[in-house]
Amino acid sequence: MSSDHPRIKRENKTIEAMLRLYCRRKHKTKGELCLECGELLDYAQVRLSGCPFQENKTTCAKCPVHCYKPVMREKVRAVMRYAGPRMLYRHPVLALFHFIDGFRKEPGTLKTE
Repeated sequence: MSSDHPRIKRENKTIEAMLRLYCRRKHKTKGELCLECGELLDYAQVRLSGCPFQENKTTCAKCPVHCYKPVMREKVRAVMRYAGPRMLYRHPVLALFHFIDGFRKEPGTLKTE
């Protein structure tokens, strides 16, 4: 599966922006991600590129398929809990798109008639 769709590219930008906000504050980094956050970003990008729903996906929190390992899912949740509210000030366009994406229907519940 290709991750060239604009929707997936935007999701990658969003998770990277969230991780940068989180890492700068929690791990006191300047500019670059620490090793742990870099690994989490790589993991998230691999999962996004392999998402079975691609451009039709909702936010990962509402997805019927759990792509993330439980440990990684908790790490991403911690990042989103911290960075989510701050995204409105630092990256308002990405935050708005992420908010709107949350209203998409779950891909697994769409009727295929």
